[in-house]
Amino acid sequence: MRDDRPAGDPCSRPPMDRSIGRRAALAGAAGLCLGLTPRLARAEVAPEAARARPQPGDVLVRVDDGKNGPLHVGDIPIGEGPILAWPLDPASGTLRSGSRLNKVLVLRLDPEGFDTQTHENAADGVLGYSAICPHTGCELGKWLAEAQLIECPCHFSHYDPKAGAKVLSGPSPRRLAALPLTADGDGRLVVAKPFVGRVGIQQQT
Repeated sequence: MRDDRPAGDPCSRPPMDRSIGRRAALAGAAGLCLGLTPRLARAEVAPEAARARPQPGDVLVRVDDGKNGPLHVGDIPIGEGPILAWPLDPASGTLRSGSRLNKVLVLRLDPEGFDTQTHENAADGVLGYSAICPHTGCELGKWLAEAQLIECPCHFSHYDPKAGAKVLSGPSPRRLAALPLTADGDGRLVVAKPFVGRVGIQQQT
């Protein structure tokens, strides 16, 4: 019987050729996937430096600033709500955003109302605190302007930033961890010491 199929038709190849072609294609695709998988896995895992807690000498940058410009004391309005920031290593350019526990609340208040320890941790009235509520890990940021308190939006714990972010009411088991700050010669906000206090939620026993 005469075969009228065009010479270039893949169906015109003998069954053995088609089988080998399919196997080769599948093997090639599998090899390609295997070759890409480690690269994808490496890309999804944040480097250790990005997960590390804020280090002395880190600068602070706004969470919503895609250019990672350092925050200055003058960027923080007095008495207004907190700004969310990430620490950034200026030497390596590493943004420490690999862990949500590194997110920092930055606000500026009149230092006349600070207790002694809070005054020592402040830079020209600018304070830094963990942005994660120790109760269940909700992200903080709500500001009660009249009372000058930080409120958890989930379970309504209230923290006094003028007194080391101690708990005034609500279910939170402890105060917010403080991040001591200083200002360099250009007025940039710089981490002076690591977090003071435990960061993250209360451990279940």
